[in-house]
Amino acid sequence: MWGLVPLFWPLLKPSGAIEILAHRMVWSLALVGLVLLVLRRWGWVRELLGQPRKLGLISLAATVITVNWGLYIWSVNSGHVVEASLGYFINPLVTIALGVLILKERLRPAQWAAVATGFAAVVVLTVGYGRPPWISLVLAFSFATYGFVKKKVNIGGLESLAAETAIQFLPALGFLLWLGSQGDATFGAEGAGHAALLAATGVVTAIPLICFGAAAIRIPLSTIGLLQYLAPVFQFLLGILYFHEAMPPERWAGFALVWLALSLLTWDALRTARTNRIRAATAARAAAAQAAEAAAPAPTAEATPSVR
Repeated sequence: MWGLVPLFWPLLKPSGAIEILAHRMVWSLALVGLVLLVLRRWGWVRELLGQPRKLGLISLAATVITVNWGLYIWSVNSGHVVEASLGYFINPLVTIALGVLILKERLRPAQWAAVATGFAAVVVLTVGYGRPPWISLVLAFSFATYGFVKKKVNIGGLESLAAETAIQFLPALGFLLWLGSQGDATFGAEGAGHAALLAATGVVTAIPLICFGAAAIRIPLSTIGLLQYLAPVFQFLLGILYFHEAMPPERWAGFALVWLALSLLTWDALRTARTNRIRAATAARAAAAQAAEAAAPAPTAEATPSVR
């Protein structure tokens, strides 16, 4: 779903990126609020309000995802789909780096090689673009931080999104009301079809994020990092084949290094998973053998005739 979303944002023109972002926040809350109302899942609200630390983490998540959403909408509608896709290619490497720096996770040699290769790719792309790929870097760091915070919050995907959008709601609604008072709002001014598309930002936003939030509390952070590069593959292909963005040789070289880093991560993850499966199977067999040995009856001495 995230891989195909670049096709949606251009449909919302002539709305600007900030107006689209504000509608995204407002309609996302409306949608998740409706779902929670149907499911009657409100008990978590009181629990969350009684935990200032968790509430603070939710606020941080809302802040970084606001930056991510706004920049991504602007980059797609400004002809930077390829550079935006690069951000999500880099994201797994940033996620792994956060695991090392904050969670004190230990990297295997292949993971270190991947991170080093990713850093080299950023250097090459800086030369190619004539500037640091700031769109890519901000998207990568903001979303990696969002994933990390979601891991620490550890509440359901639907509830987490509801809390985040509730924090975003009042500033977003205030901006839309101000925009309308200035006569610059496009909602309603561009027809019913355009208004419906702006309202659909809630669906486009909520469904993938609910899935992500549900996954973030169930699988390891390193696995989340690996899965994150599936979406930018679609985004990159859309940028090249559909939006026809330029790809000079130096950008191909930078992307090739990023893909090499991701290939190293994938190979290492598959190898480690296979090794862990073998170890788990060996340990299970050993445990079964020990249990069988413990359950077996003890041997008894044979009776011998007495000597008279």
